[in-house]
Amino acid sequence: MVKRLLPFKGNFLPLENGINYHYMDEGQGEAVVMLHGNPSWCFYYRHLALALKSSHRVIVPDHIGCGLSDKPDDSRYTYTLTQRVADLEQLLEHLEISEQITLVVHDWGGMIGMAYATRYPNRIKKLVILNTGAFHLPASKPLPLSLKICRNTSLGTLLVRGANAFSRGAAWVGCKMNPLPAALRAAYAAPYNSWKNRIATLRFVQDIPLTPEDPAYAEVSRVDESLPMLADKPMLICWGEKDFVFDRHFLNEWKKRFPNAQKHCWPQGGHYILEDVGEEIIPMICDFIRTTNHSI
Repeated sequence: MVKRLLPFKGNFLPLENGINYHYMDEGQGEAVVMLHGNPSWCFYYRHLALALKSSHRVIVPDHIGCGLSDKPDDSRYTYTLTQRVADLEQLLEHLEISEQITLVVHDWGGMIGMAYATRYPNRIKKLVILNTGAFHLPASKPLPLSLKICRNTSLGTLLVRGANAFSRGAAWVGCKMNPLPAALRAAYAAPYNSWKNRIATLRFVQDIPLTPEDPAYAEVSRVDESLPMLADKPMLICWGEKDFVFDRHFLNEWKKRFPNAQKHCWPQGGHYILEDVGEEIIPMICDFIRTTNHSI
């Protein structure tokens, strides 16, 4: 069913320890790199990729442990932000993509993508921001109880890896205006069909940096401090305001850091904003990528 709903040929890049990194590579022209978050996968971008591949080269990876990529245990792979960014660097080097890149980022894809962008700002042409962060948890935003349970407790481990509660739950609540039908909810959860295959879903939550002792904290601090390097890049922010994590507190941080960005918000939209308002948002993103040449 998933392959039927994802009408693209898959590709694999072998990483260290024999780990296969899955990605879609469609079309020709300037590159648009789309980075998903947790607990989704490249499936999230299927409609946007289809809409853009006639004018651009569209690259959509599955982070290791996600989607159609391998799902190694901790002895073979380090599930940390710095490793995620290294994987992305290796993929783009392999594909010889090093200029005029448009990044489209969502959820954890924002942190991964903006870490790459702040390391190589001269490679970035445009940025599309979808319900995500690239900075520490805003001071006004407490960590939601559900994430706290998943991150810090054995009960959370049982719920995420045993019951697939995180993936299934996100599919249920991720769309507020147009709830996902059962077939699409099943497609989002399909790669995470066993305890073994849900490792990344848990590790992403455990990698949320809250204190300087957390592994990702220093890199998030670096990215946060480096965001002004991207101030001259055309940016489009599309936001579902009913996201229970990436809510108005995160949106306000983006507005503060990038006051010249184009902004479109849906007060009743949810976390999976590409699904929730796809007919509105996909033409908007395509127009921005194809025509916008300067900051507004």
